[in-house]
Amino acid sequence: MASMNSTGSADSATGASQQSAFKAWRPVISARRHAISSGHYLASHAGFEILQAGGNAIDAGVAAGLVLGVVHSDQVNIAGVAPMIIWVADRAELVSIDGVGQWPAKASCELFLRQHEGQVPEGILRTVIPAAPAAWLEALKRYGTMSFGDVATFAVRFAREGFVMYPFLAEQLQLVAHKNARWPSNREIYLPEGISPAVGDIFIQRDLARSLQYMIDEETAAISRGGDRISGLQAARDAFYRGDLMRAITNFHAENGGLLTEQDMATYHVKLAPTVSTKFGDLDVHSCGFWSQGPALLQAINILAGFDLRSLGHNEAEYVHVVAEALKLVFADREAFYGDPDVIHVPADMLLSPAYAEMRRMLIRKDKAWPELPPAGNNVSSSTVAHNESDDGQFDTSHVAVVDGHGNAISICPSDTCSDTIVIPGTGLAPSSRGSQSWANPKHPSSVAPGKRPRLTPNPAMVFRQGKMTMPIGSPGGDSQVQAVLQVLLNISVFGMDPQMAVEAPRFITYSHPDSFAPHTAFPGRLCLEGRFSEATADVLSQLGHKVVLWPDRLWRAGGVCLVRHDRDRGVLECGADPRRAAAYALGW
Repeated sequence: MASMNSTGSADSATGASQQSAFKAWRPVISARRHAISSGHYLASHAGFEILQAGGNAIDAGVAAGLVLGVVHSDQVNIAGVAPMIIWVADRAELVSIDGVGQWPAKASCELFLRQHEGQVPEGILRTVIPAAPAAWLEALKRYGTMSFGDVATFAVRFAREGFVMYPFLAEQLQLVAHKNARWPSNREIYLPEGISPAVGDIFIQRDLARSLQYMIDEETAAISRGGDRISGLQAARDAFYRGDLMRAITNFHAENGGLLTEQDMATYHVKLAPTVSTKFGDLDVHSCGFWSQGPALLQAINILAGFDLRSLGHNEAEYVHVVAEALKLVFADREAFYGDPDVIHVPADMLLSPAYAEMRRMLIRKDKAWPELPPAGNNVSSSTVAHNESDDGQFDTSHVAVVDGHGNAISICPSDTCSDTIVIPGTGLAPSSRGSQSWANPKHPSSVAPGKRPRLTPNPAMVFRQGKMTMPIGSPGGDSQVQAVLQVLLNISVFGMDPQMAVEAPRFITYSHPDSFAPHTAFPGRLCLEGRFSEATADVLSQLGHKVVLWPDRLWRAGGVCLVRHDRDRGVLECGADPRRAAAYALGW
């Protein structure tokens, strides 16, 4: 991809002057045939093995995503969520698979208002229908070439035989040890002998291995009876949604006051839909729909397209101020409008229109920061901001980006944590606690309602240049996800950085908005800067009214962007993998 000016159009400038201020820790991983970048090196290796064996990007992405559910099971659950965007080159087909479950039929705002003072508490009640298995299997059925057993074998191996506990996972499990200690089934896995696993320990999850193996065995049995690949995949799906795993999950819910039933599981299906997109010069940036926060990335791009960002200087105070204020405006709209469009009306055309972006852009004052969340557009008030000085927000999710030798691509944000809900005994599965991203307020667009999807933070993205697929990209980090991906995209398209440089460049994160996770606290005016920002920049931002908080450098809270860029001009694949989540690595050939 050539470097771009502030509107994303091709420009001859190299951006080298923007790169000279810092150096990347890692080299760009470059390849000619196929490449993968993910949140853990074992997941990347598994996906790479699939590519080397002749599988396509979809096969590799599913293999990597399943491995993340084992080696990163604190933040990615096999029974969690897995939203994805898929590009099938020979069909010129671009599609999103939502990979997020709906609220059970028994759910209601009234229940949480009556029993929990309007909160969606941690534990079994925030469970929505687990969607990731259905998403993985739907992707394989429609767009893959391999069996579930082919791609899941790596995840089974790492669950059954174990893997070496690495620093990031050890640190995260220590942070949530007090939460996992609440439930015996969680303690058994994540607090063996009463303590969190240490770096270097062999971490084994035998129950999880058995659950995955059961799905593989059901697939194998179906094929041995004369079935084909598709019927085998259906058998693996039935094992989870209609077989023993379903019964283990729903029986536990029935016995422990949960809401999930056999009917909820048996009738669940993922939803496929076109992506939504916006233009940035000769780029088209695609996200999932308004059931996720993905369109916030597009809205931010639209607002910022009206500024000469390059002239402001990369990460100079004026640049940071303008981008942060644009993000505040976008998050105000997210709170006022975003929700499951199958249940509520979302004014999507208005929110993504150039005219609306222009109206919102006019609210950015170059000499003063909004002290709290700005008003939402169209005279709609945003939700009430809850103030809280605790900073115990969750930062689950990982990412997988793959491009294969045929030009197929997949961008996936698998997610869900183990520490805010109960692991179903004997399964190793913590069914999706994504109900944490709903409100027990019937007036909120992402309110609890039966059959409704929570507004999901995980939001994979896919970038096209001049109509050709260029880059799957995404990040973990809750409400930091959109902010991290936006900054990496601007680093590449405006400032001419290579993918690894763009990923490693210092970031800033605003917290003025209500957190997407219950209890939806906010920190009005807070703007966090990573360590390589100068003291002078921080001082100017403070004078503009930002409540500046200085972070250490390359902090995991600032996201963990993974991407693969297809430079068609040179016929080269280039990867970025974020050292903020140190296990993230890329591989290419």
